[in-house]
Amino acid sequence: QVQVVESGGGLVQPGGSLRLSCVVFGSFYRLDAMGWYRQAPGKQRELVAGITTSGSTNYADFVKGRFTISGDYAKNTVYLQMNSLKPEDTAVYYCNVRVGRTRHEHWGQGTQVTVSS
Repeated sequence: QVQVVESGGGLVQPGGSLRLSCVVFGSFYRLDAMGWYRQAPGKQRELVAGITTSGSTNYADFVKGRFTISGDYAKNTVYLQMNSLKPEDTAVYYCNVRVGRTRHEHWGQGTQVTVSS
């Protein structure tokens, strides 16, 4: 069973920073993909950033230069450093991981990020 737990969301002023953390618990074959998604009210869930086992990263255009994803596959953890936050970054942020071999994806419960003055 795989459990994905996010933390680090909150309320921040425009231009501020937050760091999201995600830890994966359970008994499973190693992870082969980790990433962050977000969903704003009335909108579809969208990819924010991903990181591969080799350390390669990819970002949505709307966060390039502002957000940084990092992770440790040996520790089943992934982080999202968010700088220069804008009101339009307000959303519930979800951690997504994929287990190797089965290629089953697992989601966390989400953490709310609100950017407002």
